[in-house]
Amino acid sequence: MFCFQCEQTAKGEGCTKIGVCGKQPEVAALQDLLIHATKGIAQVAVEGTKVGVSDPAVNQFACEAIFSTLTNVDFDPARFVTLIDEAVKHREALKAKVQAAGGSAAFADGPATFTPAGDQAGLVAQGEKVGIQADPSVNPDIRSLRELIVYGIKGLAAYADHARILGQEDESVYAYIYEGLAATLDDTLGADEYVGLALKCGEVNLKAMELLDAGNTGTYGHPVPTAVPLGAKKGKAILVSGHDLKDLETILKQTEGKGINVYTHGEMLPCHGYPELKKYGHFYGHYGTAWQNQAKEFAAFPGAIVMTTNCIQKPRETYQDNIFTTGLVGWPGVTHIADKDFTPAIERAMALPGFTKDVPGKQVMVGFARNAVMGVAPQVIEAVKNKAIRHFFLVGGCDGAKPGRDYYTEFVEKVPEDCVVLTLACGKFRFFDKDLGDIGGIPRLLDIGQCNDAHSAIQIAVALANAFECGVNDLPLSMILSWYEQKACVILLSLLHLGIKDIRLGPSLPAFITPNVLDVLVKNFNIMPIGTAEGDLKAILG
Repeated sequence: MFCFQCEQTAKGEGCTKIGVCGKQPEVAALQDLLIHATKGIAQVAVEGTKVGVSDPAVNQFACEAIFSTLTNVDFDPARFVTLIDEAVKHREALKAKVQAAGGSAAFADGPATFTPAGDQAGLVAQGEKVGIQADPSVNPDIRSLRELIVYGIKGLAAYADHARILGQEDESVYAYIYEGLAATLDDTLGADEYVGLALKCGEVNLKAMELLDAGNTGTYGHPVPTAVPLGAKKGKAILVSGHDLKDLETILKQTEGKGINVYTHGEMLPCHGYPELKKYGHFYGHYGTAWQNQAKEFAAFPGAIVMTTNCIQKPRETYQDNIFTTGLVGWPGVTHIADKDFTPAIERAMALPGFTKDVPGKQVMVGFARNAVMGVAPQVIEAVKNKAIRHFFLVGGCDGAKPGRDYYTEFVEKVPEDCVVLTLACGKFRFFDKDLGDIGGIPRLLDIGQCNDAHSAIQIAVALANAFECGVNDLPLSMILSWYEQKACVILLSLLHLGIKDIRLGPSLPAFITPNVLDVLVKNFNIMPIGTAEGDLKAILG
């Protein structure tokens, strides 16, 4: 086993015995083999584009297969066995279509001709031969860039899958996924070509996030500023975690009138700002914080729990019967709801005690996506011009358990009172419930949304740059980012594609980035690791 795709990888180098995330060696091997098999699909799909062949079923499968290998998504080896088998069937069906259209389907030995073993043990053995370190002759910098592209594509595939679920697709997204995956097999490409492909991944991800934004806002309306209670209401309860808005809507519909209150957890918090979700009277509040605290928080939750996308951890025995997975999420022994009929979770919620009394708590504000912020743009611009607002800080990204993440809490606490903090993704749970006050009625802490709502943050920055007739890098705006998994990787690539410089990244830099590749990023974008909160603020503000 060797895996170093997440920020918390063992010793900052790589997990070799068991994943810090809880991934077992056999699952790691099966994930490697699934990526290998999906690269075979990509090779065939690239040939297909030359003769106008594209298969929607293959496109959907490829994104789902790739998404399932993200950190903290699927830990069930049996599901990967099925996915690998399906990958080969899709590849062969696509080959036939390409050949029928006059394209080439002749490939040398490799992913496009790979034949899977007949059982799980055999697949694991095959996976061990195609992992990250399978070919020791590959130049470390080339390997680093290839993995950067693969991890970027993992994040891109996740956003593309979220968007497709809401009816938003674009052929250019799938075309790049195939181009990028196939390119990681091309020994004729050098570092410059791979850097270009990595930045292109960021460019295409902007399209994917735009599609997802259109899906979210087109279906559920533009988020509006909304106060969300952090306490609890007496009654039966279901907790929804992950990222998927449609799953949440389905659960709200299926629980309507049953006396069950629905709560969000983790990155589902921003859902309270969407008009078509907040209209449900039993959609009550938010429970808990970020994904890494779920073992303690889920054990204390007196109802059923549904995991909709990534971020699952090994369930404790105390609540294993109360937790359910759906979509691409999986854990061995946990009930999986494949058909979106959440009756098992609803019945479990009814059987559990729920909250026996009202639990008072704070409220937090959500719903400051681009529509809401740009609605008060004149006030914001005027506040900057008259120096009431000195600087904006985008402090967001993934949260995690690794020491050093208290930096983000301290940073926000020390941000001067004439500065505004924008935040998104689960990194905000380090400070989301702090009262920072306001500047002329503009809250100093603005929750833009989920990690994919980086699209909103970018649109806000572009609109401000246009208003001040300057480039984004000339704005009084600094990005202080935390990362954990592959969605964060692709968002970073999007920011780099846009030419955004001086990003501070932490709590540590990616283990898969070699010193030479890091040097390229530093020279071109002045990307840097976080330091101390006080030191970084002084360097930024002077």
